[in-house]
Amino acid sequence: MRTFQPEKSEHSTFTYFLSQPHQPFFLMGIVWAIVTMLPFMLGFKGILPLGLGPTVFHAYTMLFIVFSHFFHGFLLTTFPRFCMTQPVPYAIYTRLFLLYEAGALLFILGALFFAPLAIIGVLTLFAGHLFAISNFRLIYQAGGSPEKSDPFWLLVAHASGLAAHLIFVVGIIYDTFDIHFGWQPLAVGIGIYLYLIFLTFTVAQRMIPFFSHVIADKPQRFVPIVYSMLAIKAASFAFGLNALDIVVTLVLAGYLLKEFLSWKLPVFSSPAILWVLHLGLFWLPAGLLIDAVSRLAELWFQTSFLFAGMHLVAIGFVTTILIGFGTRVTLGHSGQVPHADKISVGLFWLTEAVVLVRFLYSLGMGLGLDLFWLFDLAATLWTVLFIAWGIKFGPVLFRGKTEG
Repeated sequence: MRTFQPEKSEHSTFTYFLSQPHQPFFLMGIVWAIVTMLPFMLGFKGILPLGLGPTVFHAYTMLFIVFSHFFHGFLLTTFPRFCMTQPVPYAIYTRLFLLYEAGALLFILGALFFAPLAIIGVLTLFAGHLFAISNFRLIYQAGGSPEKSDPFWLLVAHASGLAAHLIFVVGIIYDTFDIHFGWQPLAVGIGIYLYLIFLTFTVAQRMIPFFSHVIADKPQRFVPIVYSMLAIKAASFAFGLNALDIVVTLVLAGYLLKEFLSWKLPVFSSPAILWVLHLGLFWLPAGLLIDAVSRLAELWFQTSFLFAGMHLVAIGFVTTILIGFGTRVTLGHSGQVPHADKISVGLFWLTEAVVLVRFLYSLGMGLGLDLFWLFDLAATLWTVLFIAWGIKFGPVLFRGKTEG
């Protein structure tokens, strides 16, 4: 299907901004990535009181505001193509966009100033998430594609995310009224592993070989096997089954590494717009391996590495893939060649700097070193990354390619 390209002479700039679903979602994803980091950083340091607690605020905003914006922007564009149906109607994706912006604003204002507003915000965002899934399901059912395995598992990932979202909603409501129960590990486990990581993996394992012009000979049950192992990992994380968590993480890391190597991707001979995706892909088994080793070290030395492995996978794998795909989609759908110039390459390497600094912070704290300043540096680099990405691609997302 061809990409819809409006004639700018017949449309206002704002109409152009809403003309393709990835544009508003990507741009506001960048905005929320910047806006939500500062309150978390100040709340975590005890400078700014957050009514919901900094950990809940950070987990919820990353999962269901920041990353969900990018997920929706990408899938509203590509999911109909996966299923061989017509593009998502303008009225549908703009309604979803308004729900997400209203919900995100209410949640953040509520977390900062008035907790009941946060409840309205999470309910609005949950309604938006449910609305998105219901439309993806209709697209899936109407699709004429003979191969619907990947779209099916994308729906499973979103359904898992919706389950995690519901637990967050209930938990936040209860916490607001000072009724506390141990909901956070289950919500975070499902949200991180079965939504954030699995959804990114499902897209990556389909699109990266395609972009690389490689025929990947995958096992017939490759995706369901990965989902099952991530489900075991999420459950072991939620219920504190440390030995099971370590074993399944090691097995999954080895299994993914073996399969990715069998694809024979041109890792060392591809242009930057591709090698960043290859790098992101291999961050998944690498992050899982480090996660297992760090969990084992935590048990052995009776310390905490502050979710080092989880952040390696979430930033190293998910954010690197996000930056790579986001750059490619933004350029390609604005009529430009998907090519990474020097600035884009710099953004790719800045993403890896965020990964490294965040890991060093966890490592230092786990070893009892006074390296808290690395937390400030990691949060600052994250903010700089998305400010720079916004400066580079925000104008293209808002008003299209600048002529000349």
